[in-house]
Amino acid sequence: MAHGAHRTCRVALISMATLIPLQAYSQSAGLGAAGELVDPDRLRVCADPSNIPFSDQSGEGFEDKLAKMVATATGRSAVAYTWYPSIPGFVRNTLGANRCDIIMGYAQGDELVQNTNAYYRSSYVLIYKKDGDLAGVETLADPKLADKRIGVVQGTPPTANMAVAKLMRKAKIYPLIVDTRITPSMAEVMIRDMLAGVIDAAAIWGPMAGYYARKSGADLAIVPLTKEKGGQRMIYRITMGVRPSDQQWKRTLNAFIKDNQAEINKLLLSYHVPLLDEHDERITQ
Repeated sequence: MAHGAHRTCRVALISMATLIPLQAYSQSAGLGAAGELVDPDRLRVCADPSNIPFSDQSGEGFEDKLAKMVATATGRSAVAYTWYPSIPGFVRNTLGANRCDIIMGYAQGDELVQNTNAYYRSSYVLIYKKDGDLAGVETLADPKLADKRIGVVQGTPPTANMAVAKLMRKAKIYPLIVDTRITPSMAEVMIRDMLAGVIDAAAIWGPMAGYYARKSGADLAIVPLTKEKGGQRMIYRITMGVRPSDQQWKRTLNAFIKDNQAEINKLLLSYHVPLLDEHDERITQ
């Protein structure tokens, strides 16, 4: 199942050559380290079984690839998953129940987990046809959108800004929680609807928009909503989530992120994630 936007926030990564120095960190983490319950032999990951491009039982999500990278870096022999859908209770029934030790992607500031340092920033985006009459639109307040039908997932941050801009009256609302084991991702559905003329544009969480826009093969503009005035924030830092008690484990992961940021970016860009630097400029390499 996929939480359209917010367990949005999960993510994955790569590379071997840069991982060796982190082996030393694994010596001080693990079962018994400062009372922590982290498995020293396996990377125990809490993940949604059907949430592409983030995680999937096929191993094709970028968080799945990130998990392999973390496991190798910290001297763990395997990745073991606890699968649970992205619905209320996800943290309580996985990380909180000590069934696993890490959520690969989590929005910074959520009190249900302890966040590591962020390993990427991204935003909600507005997506539309490049050759249409919305060319140049960068904010939800743009007058060009006044008579357009915008697709948006129920309850996600863009709905607040769309309401202020009086765009919700004509908006097409997509469900927040769907069972993606049997139903396509709402990001994929919105892009399909846009190409079919059902909607004129869509406001989607960036990593999902980038992946499914590329998959569609269409020539689409993907515009990060970084210039919104007031309303809900559109930009989020994504971290790894661990238990509040696992301080050494968090330090281990922070060191991993610091030493492998370039490879992390490379992985995310390969999935067409719209990465933003601290000045809200696009990272392209």
